[in-house]
Amino acid sequence: MPADGVDAEFGQRLAARLGLEQHYVQTAFEDTYYYLWKEGTLPTNVDPSDARLSDPLERERLRRLFDGALNRPAGHVLPLERDPHGHWLSSTWPLRRQQLFLIPGDSPLGLRLPLDALPPAADDDAERPPPVDPFAPPQPLLPRHWYLHANDSSPASAQQRKLQQRTDKLVRTALCTEIRDGRLYVFMPPMERLTDYLALLHAVEATAAELDQPIVIEGYEPPRDPRLRLLQITPDPGVIEVNVHPASAWRELVQLTETLYGEVRQVRLATEKFMLDGRHTGTGGGNHVTLGGPTPADSPLLRRPALLGSLISYWQNHPALSYLFSGLFIGPTSQAPRVDEARDDRLHELDIALAQLPREATESAPWLVDRVLRNQLIDLTGNTHRAEFCIDKLYAPEHSGGRRGLLEFRAFEMPPHARMSLTQMLLIRALVARFWEAPYTHKLIHWGTALHDRFMLPWFVWADFSDVIDDLNRAGYAFERDWYAPFFEFRFPRFGSIAHDGMELTLRTALEPWHVLGEENTGGSTARYVDSSTERLQVEVTGFVPERYAVLCNGYPVPLQPTGVRGNYVGGVRFKAWDPPSGMHPTIGQHNPLTFDLVDRWNERVLGGCRYHVTHPGGRSYDTYPVNAREAEARRLTRFETIGHTPGKVVAREAPVARDMPFTLDLRRHPAV
Repeated sequence: MPADGVDAEFGQRLAARLGLEQHYVQTAFEDTYYYLWKEGTLPTNVDPSDARLSDPLERERLRRLFDGALNRPAGHVLPLERDPHGHWLSSTWPLRRQQLFLIPGDSPLGLRLPLDALPPAADDDAERPPPVDPFAPPQPLLPRHWYLHANDSSPASAQQRKLQQRTDKLVRTALCTEIRDGRLYVFMPPMERLTDYLALLHAVEATAAELDQPIVIEGYEPPRDPRLRLLQITPDPGVIEVNVHPASAWRELVQLTETLYGEVRQVRLATEKFMLDGRHTGTGGGNHVTLGGPTPADSPLLRRPALLGSLISYWQNHPALSYLFSGLFIGPTSQAPRVDEARDDRLHELDIALAQLPREATESAPWLVDRVLRNQLIDLTGNTHRAEFCIDKLYAPEHSGGRRGLLEFRAFEMPPHARMSLTQMLLIRALVARFWEAPYTHKLIHWGTALHDRFMLPWFVWADFSDVIDDLNRAGYAFERDWYAPFFEFRFPRFGSIAHDGMELTLRTALEPWHVLGEENTGGSTARYVDSSTERLQVEVTGFVPERYAVLCNGYPVPLQPTGVRGNYVGGVRFKAWDPPSGMHPTIGQHNPLTFDLVDRWNERVLGGCRYHVTHPGGRSYDTYPVNAREAEARRLTRFETIGHTPGKVVAREAPVARDMPFTLDLRRHPAV
């Protein structure tokens, strides 16, 4: 454990190593007056160090502070930046209260600096390095020994000392040192260039070695640079997000993906999850694929903007690419809506925008691609990040983080196996290679309500994806449908089948868009719930003769549609699976179970049937989630019964087929029988 004052000594040794005067290192204190006021707001019978405060975080904060943290320095601050000539600059901070008091809170010291208390910057206050040109060649990285020599603890040159003495610039970024949880933390300041960051990092390492003091580096990340490989791990609600460094070759991508999946399994995490009813899904965190290059100048999307237009048009023409690899949350209000979901006029505007894209980058400035498509690739609220094709980091001219030449495919869900993930990447690579050679020029298709009718059914999703595979094979890329069969079974699990009189009826999970509801008051705030209570099944019948037979669901005929294969018909059933506290249609009760009857119209009798239960058929409530895929499958199969069809004479009811949803029987539109 470092002794008291080691953070001050570390800051002073580091300042000397950088050629700066030690008096630039300033002591930082907690704001005593604030916490005295905070103590005064407590009831008279509550001591700030006891355990009776209602908020555990506030209780711990006050306990720590009143146990002595207010009586000693919180840490030390060294205002620091580097000028374009490679000289380190510092200054004292003129503060009205004479001492440096931190903003109250529990964050690291470097995030609580009173920057608002500094004098405002003048318009001409700059010797600040200009923003780095994304297309400029990066500064060369020098060998490690050069940084150590440049940051040697010997006295700074006279020229640099004169520069420091005559500079009157107020330095607004700072390196901070503090002792926290028994360890010495060094907070790195923001910097524009990687060479400056490395020079400071080597100076910090050399100072730590000189003092024989272990340290923890925190603060701002190194500036973006294509020569840096980053592995970023971020906690998200319900998932751990892992952003791996890009791969430049297929073998590297294979090794990276398989290694990641292997390491995840070793730490007892998973890339899949199981719901109470046995549904097998992805984690919900997404498997967002990023396409680009090491630098914006290398990005294929900026070198040939027509490639981006081809990808957008091809995805719009093939809904299977949007739905086969997606998660449960799809639709116009999802995290990655299709460009043509919910707004009928969007395709008209998108068609105009795509015509403005140049074929080659030499015909336009790189920011033109962003300007042309930014207002097209958005969700219903205008959010550019929540889109199937996210171009926030392609070449947005407003900020440097948006000028990276990257396209993000946000509609991909995390698959359970590394090879499934790799087949996704292989598909994208093949389409990029194909459209690089020959741009896709087919017109956009106005699917209308067919998106949420026909393409919610597994049969038509797979038929559309088969067209994609055939298209790639015609272009010279040898793909097989069987490579993607696991996605079909994972996305659309089979519940069961029955066979009667040469006909076979099969039930599968189908897709169902979830919708975000209106705002509601919830305990002093507002919330917008997502309605996931509506579900959909696919009914597929082979050997079927529609003139004689019919398939009923809860007494209503399923609108079976021909598939192009003789005797093969497919239809969907939409129903309310459960009653949420807030839902789209709160007065409609749940449809459970669903009874399917295979009816002989001529003889008005049921040949056979089955039942589908939304929950356990015995009314059992599961207390735990399935531990593996086999238990999940067992729960799904339990909810399917080959008994329970309607007995006696049955006359098929006539239910009007919705003109906008001809493939789907929506039980919410019909009364229970």
